[in-house]
Amino acid sequence: MSVRLLLALLLALPACRNDESVRAYGAADKEWRLVELAGNPFDATATLTFPEPGRIAGAAPCNTFSASMTVPYPWFEVGSIAATKRACPDLPSETAFFVALEQATLSEVLGNTLILSNTDGLSMVFTAGG
Repeated sequence: MSVRLLLALLLALPACRNDESVRAYGAADKEWRLVELAGNPFDATATLTFPEPGRIAGAAPCNTFSASMTVPYPWFEVGSIAATKRACPDLPSETAFFVALEQATLSEVLGNTLILSNTDGLSMVFTAGG
């Protein structure tokens, strides 16, 4: 391999992996639906997407939201959540969802399952597809 080709490949490496978040490790291009929160079924509808590097977005039970998320996988840390301000009967479920999302510090992608958790016992289980 020529020195010039090797140098070109080394310079291109950072451009190939500028996103080290959970998005780059299997979470991109899917809509994740929350099915379990703290070991209990989550009966309301809440979704999570990773639309572009450094961002999360989704729909909570009442409102749509977005936030920054740039820590490297497997870590998970959302910035300030910006959400619309609609009221609905599922506001308690929405509050629980947002609180848990803000408390999550670890992520794991296993095919069509995404698990967000922390060392205090939090567990959020999401599924994608079907």
